[in-house]
Amino acid sequence: MSTSEDLIAIGRVGRPHGVGGEFVVEGASDAAERYALGSTLYVDAEPATVVASKRAGRRFVIRLDRPVERGAPLTIPRSRLPAAGPDSFYVFELVGLRVEEEGGATLGRVDDVTPGVANDVLDLDSGLRLPLVDACVREVDVAGGRIVVARGFADPG
Repeated sequence: MSTSEDLIAIGRVGRPHGVGGEFVVEGASDAAERYALGSTLYVDAEPATVVASKRAGRRFVIRLDRPVERGAPLTIPRSRLPAAGPDSFYVFELVGLRVEEEGGATLGRVDDVTPGVANDVLDLDSGLRLPLVDACVREVDVAGGRIVVARGFADPG
């Protein structure tokens, strides 16, 4: 691997599952193929092969070919991600972007994107939570480092 910046987190090592070295993947990606038997993941920028993989309820449970510390991020090279569709973005592309209201008022930066019942939500470092819907989000400019939202969504009440 060239640098750890080429790696994208797809989960982290969670609590042990059984006594054979398997663990629950916390914060797992929805893409089951990433945890399939024989897949290569990276832990501390070093490759590790999935040697056991199953589901326990809705969670992925895997074992790697070497011991790893609980809490360690599981990553894959950015190049292994499929291209996002039109008007679709990966969370890591949105985190850190400046959010501006139409007209230029800065509302904060994206800390995270959380799933909601009806739609995903942009969580900003300012404490604001904005719905990730067309009526709110007018423009996403990843290259320019900003998201423009409609007026009125940041208003109190």
